[in-house]
Amino acid sequence: MNKVIDYFRDSYIELTQHVTWTNWTELQRLTFIVIMSLIIISLVILLMDYISSGFLIKVIYNNL
Repeated sequence: MNKVIDYFRDSYIELTQHVTWTNWTELQRLTFIVIMSLIIISLVILLMDYISSGFLIKVIYNNL
């Protein structure tokens, strides 16, 4: 049981005294970058899906 208590104590000390946390403005900036990246990647995947499934198949069948 002492090992478990030591583990949690050491983890707490590590998180409060040794980890460098980002400040609020940096966190907001990085969050904005991640959200914009996700939106762009999602739109690219949506466009690729639309072209490969619906639009491309209609073009192929209309030309046959």
